[in-house]
Amino acid sequence: MYLADRSAPAPEGAKTAPDGRSVRAPAVASTVLALGTVSMITDISSEMVTAVLPLYLIAGLGLSPLGFGALDGVYNGVSALVQLTGGHLADRVRNHKLIAGIGYGLSALCKPLLLFAHSLGPISVILTLERTGKGLRTAPRDALISLSTPPELQGRAFGVHRAMDTTGALLGPLAAFLILSLTVDGYDAVFGVSACVAVLGVVVLMLFVPSGGDPSPTPSAAAAKAASAKATAVTARDADRPAPVRLRDALGLLRLPRLRNLAVCAVLLGLTTVSDAFVYLLLQRRTGIGDQWFPLMPLGTAAVFLLLAVPAGALADRIGRRTVFLTGHALLLAGYALLLWAPAWPVLPFLVLALHGMFYAATDGVLPAAVAATVPGELRATGMALVGTGQALARFGCSLAFGAAWTLWGTGPALAAAAAGLLCCAAVAGFVLRPAAPQDTR
Repeated sequence: MYLADRSAPAPEGAKTAPDGRSVRAPAVASTVLALGTVSMITDISSEMVTAVLPLYLIAGLGLSPLGFGALDGVYNGVSALVQLTGGHLADRVRNHKLIAGIGYGLSALCKPLLLFAHSLGPISVILTLERTGKGLRTAPRDALISLSTPPELQGRAFGVHRAMDTTGALLGPLAAFLILSLTVDGYDAVFGVSACVAVLGVVVLMLFVPSGGDPSPTPSAAAAKAASAKATAVTARDADRPAPVRLRDALGLLRLPRLRNLAVCAVLLGLTTVSDAFVYLLLQRRTGIGDQWFPLMPLGTAAVFLLLAVPAGALADRIGRRTVFLTGHALLLAGYALLLWAPAWPVLPFLVLALHGMFYAATDGVLPAAVAATVPGELRATGMALVGTGQALARFGCSLAFGAAWTLWGTGPALAAAAAGLLCCAAVAGFVLRPAAPQDTR
């Protein structure tokens, strides 16, 4: 993707060809496109499993909503805890691709094991290991994206990556639906094909993703000052080598007010973000959609996410990431309201899934872009892991609480409580993230 306005003056940092002509830098770095391809392939594999897992566990194995809530929480909570390890290791060894590759490889190894697990215990262990791989790779991957992208294009870069990732989320449930329709032992066939696709993703990572990116400068003076404070003194002999990253430096990131505010808001909003699987189960029960159509529900969310991820990221770069991020949660709240109070219109599933996809388009790539603008380059993966871990642990808690509320009170009161909490937390986040200066709106 290239900017094509030839009449405009060369932007700052533009490259110059040997004949003196300015050459436009790509709007999206090749590293972003390569990582997007890896994520797309991996997401096809993961979403094939995710699309059938709620139905397989509840309808096939007889798991209760409370039990599924606990398992879903563990499924997401484990990756959250491991994110800190992955982010810190990537910064410490200064090889983001290596740590990301270990994570992708571990997830790929777990997929064929699902073929041999037919009870809750083994499935829980395998899913925990698979989420460990996801946790290891997330922060190093996002750090590679941010370090290869200029600060003013961070939202667009993450939007492009998330759009490619979501293409996999779109194709995965479709593949699961087709396999279930065409095979006798449908679930085992889904797990087997998922394993093969996961291996392909690891191969693409090894062959086409470079080992690192050039750290991009942070746009604010505060971030530059923080980067200077984090640097460790080195000898004259090693002056040209980067200082080692220590655990104390990583923990010290929470002293940055802007990063701390982002982490607090991500946690608050995560505590009221109902798991995707629960949204689809609620929608099925509300509208009476047949079990055979259940794996297609994530397609609605993924299709809207795919269409809007890049425009939402570019809009966040222009008008401010805070505004777009909070708008996304307002759209999620509207989806909860429809599930609670809207009549059972035939169009209801499409409206809810559209709002669900718009929520992800406005938040999933915008949050890491905002984090990247506040963290120095040498601690980029660690900073992203801190915020991502807080958000994922909060969603873990939400899954447990929502599953318990569903079991004890029913779906209506449980969702009403989540909606009320989301409204309150969004108001608090809007206050905490209010701009203190014009540059802070981004």
